[in-house]
Amino acid sequence: MPGRLVHLTTTAMSLELLLGPQLEAFAAAGYEVIGVSAPDRFVADLAARGIRHVPLRHATRSMAPHQDAAALAELVRVLRALRPEIVHTHNPKPGVYGRIAARLAGVPVVVNTCHGLYALPGDPWPKRLVVYGLERAAAVCSDAELVQNPEDLATLRRLRIPARKLHLLGNGVDLTRFRPGRLDPTEREVLRAELGAGPDEVLCGVVGRLVWEKGYGEVFTAARLLTDRAPQVRWVVIGPHEPDKPDAVDAATLRRAAAEAPLRHVGERRDPERCYGAMDLFVLASHREGFPRAAMEAAASGLPIVATAVRGCRQVVDDGHTGLLVPVRDAAALADAVARLAADPERRSAMGAAAALKARREFDQQRVIAETLATYARLGAAPQVRDPTGSGAR
Repeated sequence: MPGRLVHLTTTAMSLELLLGPQLEAFAAAGYEVIGVSAPDRFVADLAARGIRHVPLRHATRSMAPHQDAAALAELVRVLRALRPEIVHTHNPKPGVYGRIAARLAGVPVVVNTCHGLYALPGDPWPKRLVVYGLERAAAVCSDAELVQNPEDLATLRRLRIPARKLHLLGNGVDLTRFRPGRLDPTEREVLRAELGAGPDEVLCGVVGRLVWEKGYGEVFTAARLLTDRAPQVRWVVIGPHEPDKPDAVDAATLRRAAAEAPLRHVGERRDPERCYGAMDLFVLASHREGFPRAAMEAAASGLPIVATAVRGCRQVVDDGHTGLLVPVRDAAALADAVARLAADPERRSAMGAAAALKARREFDQQRVIAETLATYARLGAAPQVRDPTGSGAR
């Protein structure tokens, strides 16, 4: 069916939270958009956007090769039934088996977005061998590789993926939703109290899934270190528990961290744009990132950022200008950077303004949408032609 576009991720949560506005934009451009993933509570959110969801029962986020093989076989059947013109996959795992399944199903156009390779140049060679080998093999099945991070683009070039397939996409957020001055003073004060900070305290925000890879160990230690050194600092952690992940931060550890430092966990929030507006600075202590969405949202909201000097964070934070970069896994350096900004409101203000300017210049999701649509067009995959009479003709 001309104009039928399938986006494949592991979970419906990814379809909604990472791609929701893009899927709506592709539908508005004329494509019949279908999301394929493991089902979860976010299927209802997709339906509210007018996006059809098809469940992939064997898709899983855990390390389970037998399940991945079953997901590949199931996906081939699903795609043969749907007969899309385009399949657009998203890594890590669906980006591998999805590209292969799409080719096996005879899909005319296969596009993959690389959100961040799951191996870095400094990782042990066995891990790099597996990750890079799978990426190289799966790329044989694609027509285009949209790469968010320039560091990954350089790696894929070294893997000899054909240059004609590679395109630097970047990443973006909704700049109308995430912007400075989102809250009026009264609303900001009320929300800050809800998040655990008084009017004269410095609210340091951490937004992300509760897995150790996000650097929560360093965050908890830094919060303890600053209890006496910078007593005006308050920490708020916003994000869902991830019990199915092997490196999940358990609830008991989180409660202990909150008892040892002025730190509050408020769970998952559906109003992150308001929460950023209540913060004074943002922290991302990740050990690995692709192109971090939360950091882009914080920058667009006019917050200075303290982040680890890893791939992804290096693209969002201009060290010394829009925030501070610190060594990975270094809680003392993280605490020092937060303390310096907490004691300097003028510097925080200047960095926040610079971050917002950088976001407007580099992190606009409308550009990402336009470049993705241009890729579809370049590959000859036209959207369906809508009949203004409503008869359904194409």
